[in-house]
Amino acid sequence: MGRIMNVDSALGGINDGSVVAISGFNIAATPEFLILKLYERYRDTGHPRDLFIVADTLPAARERALDFVAKSMIKDGDFDFIRGFMLPFLGVAPWLQRLAIENRVEAYSFPIGVATKWFRSVASGIPTITKVGLGTFLDPRQDGIYLNDLARERRTCKVELVSINGDEYLLYDCPKPSVGLIRGSATDEFGNLTMSEEAIYSSVLAITQAVKAQPNPGTVIAQVLYVSRFVNPRDVHVPGPLIDHIVVSPPEYHMQSASVKYDPSVCGRFMLSNACLSDNDVPDFESAIARRIVLEFVNLVERLGKPITINLGIGIPALAARIIKSEGIDDYITITVESGPWGGIALGGDDFGVAISPRAIIPMPDQFIMYEGGIIDAASLGFMQVGPNGDVNPSFLSERVTGPGGFPVIAHGTPRLYFAGAFTAGNRDIVVKNGKLTIVRDGSIIKFVKKPYKIGFNAELGLKAGKDVMYITERAVFRLTSEGLVLEEYAPGIDIEKDVLAKMEFKPVVSRHIRPMDSAVFREGPMRLLDVVTNAIRR
Repeated sequence: MGRIMNVDSALGGINDGSVVAISGFNIAATPEFLILKLYERYRDTGHPRDLFIVADTLPAARERALDFVAKSMIKDGDFDFIRGFMLPFLGVAPWLQRLAIENRVEAYSFPIGVATKWFRSVASGIPTITKVGLGTFLDPRQDGIYLNDLARERRTCKVELVSINGDEYLLYDCPKPSVGLIRGSATDEFGNLTMSEEAIYSSVLAITQAVKAQPNPGTVIAQVLYVSRFVNPRDVHVPGPLIDHIVVSPPEYHMQSASVKYDPSVCGRFMLSNACLSDNDVPDFESAIARRIVLEFVNLVERLGKPITINLGIGIPALAARIIKSEGIDDYITITVESGPWGGIALGGDDFGVAISPRAIIPMPDQFIMYEGGIIDAASLGFMQVGPNGDVNPSFLSERVTGPGGFPVIAHGTPRLYFAGAFTAGNRDIVVKNGKLTIVRDGSIIKFVKKPYKIGFNAELGLKAGKDVMYITERAVFRLTSEGLVLEEYAPGIDIEKDVLAKMEFKPVVSRHIRPMDSAVFREGPMRLLDVVTNAIRR
């Protein structure tokens, strides 16, 4: 009965040096009010200090939540509040990236699915052992999980190579959290937490379990939007006895995502019809890539003769969600987003992780079991660089530290991978018109390189696992083989030698059966794919 209290009282028991676990996928399920008030308390009193932050993904967006804290630390020149963090993703948090790059705090990064597994493992008192990360930058024989020199020196979190029955695995470890900052929609007077109006479940229950596990059970503080007289027992996500303190947040610090305050279609209380969607009739070159991705998914439906379940990564792959919906084929191609939604329309940018009108939402640890176990049929993930043998660097540059995100787990487990992105980077002017692609001004940055900066997908291990792997761009489509990349398709309107081969640092194998990409990808109007998939299922 006494769990509901003001924020200062709730946060007052957090000690210097605590390991603080925080939920959140960007702003979705992020306890932003608790984060900001905890930092405000430090600025006012000097305590708590030297905190180590662990998260399931990223409790932040640009200059929001933990990224706002990082910005303030840098502007003030005061780095005593946080001594380090383990964050799986930093892509939409530029100030947190600066903390890592400038070596101001220890910076570590597990893949999201490994982090969710780690919380559950801590709760169970067992080590976190997986094959995810072998042969990639996460492997201790390469870079490991260490994002800067402070992390490499202090090793608060670790990754080790272990052998079990002659097979190689990676063991990931971090200190057990003593404090958990979580979020839910509402609580009843007994402290039972519901997430009925949240866009996702994140890893809220797993974080709570990890904090409360032996030895040394810690303190869990929950942020909610309101207190209800009654919460249906079936809607309780975290039982009240596991929560120590509950704080009611102002609505501006309890948004469903970075730009969505509250939308009933995001939390499953309302389903939008296709009539509510903007059309997709005039493709630009990025949507042309997304259209080609969708064609590959349709090809897979035809080959398998059944509906499929897929994952779409952040960036250009996420654009495929709207095309699948607008083509009316979402009954046959179920989209999953790594944060937990099934079906619907995945949002992009700082709102990535949230879907409009999902048909199901499951906790993120369960979602990543689907990916690591190869339970879904296919995935489309973005790329920054591709090497001669098909190795992929998803997002890393020397001046950009994004973390692995969900990429390593999805790439490890999914049987079919369609990497997708623009062929070059930089200032470009690429026009799609009348079923053709015209390159007015090409990007100056080569993305198909002799040696990727870091390896997020190991092509050799992918081939050994029997994966079907493709690389889809606006002007060319490649397939992974034992001989390396094979160029199989080119866009109508481009010159293969000038626009493709001359813009690569290596020479791919050119298929003897090379063909133009389907012109429907570059034409205005729908691609009329519903008949294709329904006929495939009927057969």
